[in-house]
Amino acid sequence: MADSVVPVEILGQRYPIRGAVDADYIQKLVAFLDEKLRAAANTTAESDPARVTVVAALNLADEVFRLRAQGDERVTDVSARLAELERLIDGALSE
Repeated sequence: MADSVVPVEILGQRYPIRGAVDADYIQKLVAFLDEKLRAAANTTAESDPARVTVVAALNLADEVFRLRAQGDERVTDVSARLAELERLIDGALSE
C-alpha cells in the first residue's frame, strides 16, 4: 500500500497524517487518541497542550503496563498500535 495523506482533527487542530496504512485505521487511531487527550484535559487543570499530551501518554503507558502485568496477549497488538500512532503523530508534527 502506498503512502497516503489522511486529514484528521485532534483536539480541534487539523493534521495531515501520512501513512501506508488504511485511512479507516488511521481514523480509529485518531479517535482513540482524541478521546484519551480529552479525558486527560478534563482531569487536569493544565491547559498547555504539551502537558495534556504528556498526561494522556502516561495514561496510555499505564494501560499497556497493566495489560502486560496481566499477561494479556493483546498487549503486543496494543503496543504495536501505540508505536504506529506515535510514528503518525511525529510525522504530522514535523510537517
